[in-house]
Amino acid sequence: MSDLPRKAVVRTAKLAALPLGFAGRTALGLGKRIGGRSAEIIASELQQRTAEQLFATLGQLKGGAMKFGQALSVFESALPEEIAGPYRAALTKLQEAAPPMPTSTVHSVLAERLGEDWRKLFEEFEDKPSAAASIGQVHRAVWHDGRAVAVKVQYPGAGKALLSDLTQLSRFARLLGPLIPGMDIKPLISELRDRVSEELDYALEAEAQQAHAEEFADDPDVLVPAVVHQGDQVLVTEWMDGVPLSEVIANGTEEQRNRAGQLLARFLFSGPARTGLLHADPHPGNFRLLTGHAPDGPAQEWRLGVLDFGTVDRLPDGLPPTIGTSLRMALAGEADAVYRHLCEEGFVKESIALEPDAVLDYLLPIIEPAQVEEFTFTRAWMRHQATRIGDPRSPAHQLGKQLNLPPSYLLIHRVTLSTIGVLCQLGATVRLRDELAAWMPGFVAEETAAPEAVGDLCEESTA
Repeated sequence: MSDLPRKAVVRTAKLAALPLGFAGRTALGLGKRIGGRSAEIIASELQQRTAEQLFATLGQLKGGAMKFGQALSVFESALPEEIAGPYRAALTKLQEAAPPMPTSTVHSVLAERLGEDWRKLFEEFEDKPSAAASIGQVHRAVWHDGRAVAVKVQYPGAGKALLSDLTQLSRFARLLGPLIPGMDIKPLISELRDRVSEELDYALEAEAQQAHAEEFADDPDVLVPAVVHQGDQVLVTEWMDGVPLSEVIANGTEEQRNRAGQLLARFLFSGPARTGLLHADPHPGNFRLLTGHAPDGPAQEWRLGVLDFGTVDRLPDGLPPTIGTSLRMALAGEADAVYRHLCEEGFVKESIALEPDAVLDYLLPIIEPAQVEEFTFTRAWMRHQATRIGDPRSPAHQLGKQLNLPPSYLLIHRVTLSTIGVLCQLGATVRLRDELAAWMPGFVAEETAAPEAVGDLCEESTA
């Protein structure tokens, strides 16, 4: 029997205790204020204790709760340092580890999915998992042909747990909002829910991973382990060593941080162009930094190893040109052109009238990393952006509420924000413009292209 709490009543009780704890701490904080303590100190204590309880509970439950925690953890850099510091370790822990399944359960799943003689497929198999995450855990092993492999085993009952957790979390998403300023939690939970069936399907994951492994097979910058064997709820891939990105974030050198950041940006933008797929789970636990080697030469620069293709966005034509075109126009200060383009693509609804210059003012701070040859991503910059957009009193917040995110851009938006969050955790200096120019459709104007026709969308609203 797995230690993953499978009964809905057990999981619901644990998650339902979270808002009760939040409410209790709020009442306690009110009492302290009456007693004379400052509101700022009390708010900081409440947020810290809330986060500690939240991430401890999510880590215990795994399933959808764990998946939500991993998605949330990449936005840790948006939190004020005095609050983020005390529980940064709890957030990072969610990226790499969770309580493992009992060995007997692992063996039962392998026997059921690979056959009673499953041990004959391996020369060696380590019962202790090397990593445990939201819906499965990974064991190191040696395949029967001598290759070192990673064996990913899905938790029994993971599907029901995922759906149950995310449904329960959505009911009190509003209470979680203050943890990450400027971020609306409910759409994040809804989007994770929409991806449940794909993430549980190891056949889809194997297909996506193998497509990347083949495309990046000879790449000097990125390594994706090849798929060795795929079965129902079991996935075997080549083993990949390397330094987890979470360790680079915690203890990496400046050279490692910058190299990891550059390659992470390169993979984000080049992946869809080269494979028609967007890796959609960019938390640090899914990346490694490893030394590259020429076939007959010395060690080269650090390479980026990429794991876990359970969640991908299928973009057969690559990233939408709308993104690159809008970026180019915004950087050129073409407020009217940017506004028309956003209207045409559904980012501004027909019933809404906005000032083009105000929209440009809203966008420019966000796209600052693309304005310069190289940009240093920092937690302070991320916090400034989160505060600017999240403060109800700010013009940026008021304008942002009137913009619309078309469904086809939802996952792209989350992946981009998550990747920026990781770059800020790294504190990496990145030549982002280089990657955009190389891989982002529309970012570089085509000199031979005919002048863009001026649409009449939004004309009435801006007249």
